Amino acid sequence: MSASILTVDDSPSLRMAIRIALTGAGYAVTEACDGLDGLSKSRTAKFDLIITDQNMPNMDGLSMIRELRSDPSQCGTPIIFLTTESEESMKQQAKAAGATGWLVKPFVPDQLIRVARKVLGR
Repeated sequence: MSASILTVDDSPSLRMAIRIALTGAGYAVTEACDGLDGLSKSRTAKFDLIITDQNMPNMDGLSMIRELRSDPSQCGTPIIFLTTESEESMKQQAKAAGATGWLVKPFVPDQLIRVARKVLGR
């Protein structure tokens, strides 16, 4: 059975690029358009990995991660930040919130797949 990945980003074209890369590597992908949508979907289905942007309407990535990490059923789910943010202070905030890893946009599909495989252990 393939791993199930939730991608959270407000850009439809970026969600599509992520979906193409990950489904091409054999993963099942569910998309969410912002942090609130991601939080809602993560509460109705179990995901093996969550990939999120930071800057989104309604709820940003850091807020979503904090909410997810406050839920005992989500505390072990790996979360990767995929964002244009590259400042060290933002990386520290993401780590403190519970992010597992960090990738900067624009991303290289092969790099995204390698990171997914690494954190999934597959």
